[in-house]
Amino acid sequence: MIDLDYLTARLRDLLDTPSPVGMTERATALVADWLGELGYDVAYTRRGVMSVTLGDGAPKRALAAHVDTLGAMVTGFHPNGRPRLRNTGTWAARFAEGARCTIFTDAGEVRGTILPLKASGHLFNTEVDTQPADWDNLEIRVDDGLIFTPTPSSNARKSTHFIINVGDMIAIDAQPEFLDNGFIVSRHLDDKAGVACLLAALKYHADNGIAPAIPVQVMFTISEEVGIGGTHGFDQQVQELVAVDNGVTGPGQTTRDDAVTIAFRDRTGPFDMPITRHLLALARDNQIAHERDTFRSYRSDSAAAIDAGWDLRVGLICFSLDASHGWERTHIKSLEELTKLIIAYIGNPLVPLPG
Repeated sequence: MIDLDYLTARLRDLLDTPSPVGMTERATALVADWLGELGYDVAYTRRGVMSVTLGDGAPKRALAAHVDTLGAMVTGFHPNGRPRLRNTGTWAARFAEGARCTIFTDAGEVRGTILPLKASGHLFNTEVDTQPADWDNLEIRVDDGLIFTPTPSSNARKSTHFIINVGDMIAIDAQPEFLDNGFIVSRHLDDKAGVACLLAALKYHADNGIAPAIPVQVMFTISEEVGIGGTHGFDQQVQELVAVDNGVTGPGQTTRDDAVTIAFRDRTGPFDMPITRHLLALARDNQIAHERDTFRSYRSDSAAAIDAGWDLRVGLICFSLDASHGWERTHIKSLEELTKLIIAYIGNPLVPLPG
């Protein structure tokens, strides 16, 4: 039995912990603590990618989800003194408007709100509707105000408590809601929901004393949102990699809220067909609700691993996600079915080479 209370509790904690790409230390520390509580030994790469091995011996397969989320960075200041910002990771300025955020300065944290330059209808009238949604047209209104006093740099501004500098990281509040009907609405479900599913699968194995069919490396990457999450950190013996990430819902897609999605391709091309068909067979044999889908406009840790030159056979399994990289929504049923498939995959041998 999958512990769904554990899954949702870990997801809630992750969503409440800022981890924009480039600043994932708090979230990885949380995950490391949880893995330790489950009895797993945590290893790190030099860059901070975290992994555990389930089973004895060198791992022959890997699963990966990413801890990093979308974020932003201070890139300068508008004439009124408010910080300019630019996205880290690919997301639209229209979803930044109105977001509550934290600026991580050299000395401490500053809270604020991301606003369009023309935010007041009482001042700008209809111009608030005609101003383009663009990162150049956004600013951060700092909650404790800005004091125009000399600073060590002309590219800095002083708030009541801290100096804000170019290069300061910005984390966007997730603002999660867990609804009684099973829907979960939040920013940053991509890919913290995938991380929570991996944790729930690892808890299942720890609680039941179940050994994997073959040793498996479970990885938590930290820079997928800028395309380099799965580029390193795999054991040299790993032959298969299945990434755990979001599946897009919407027109032209088959992904649905009550199922796991088995992806056949992302924008880089097809996944390994024997592995993909193996995942389909596992879903059918274990009565796991599933759909097949393809994705035109995004890539995952699997694609990053191939681009980096790893000699791996790769696949992708997904939870449903509406409005990805915006105000996202998934359903606990999709997370449950995804976790079931992760457990089934861990419990079966390597996929034979074709031919």
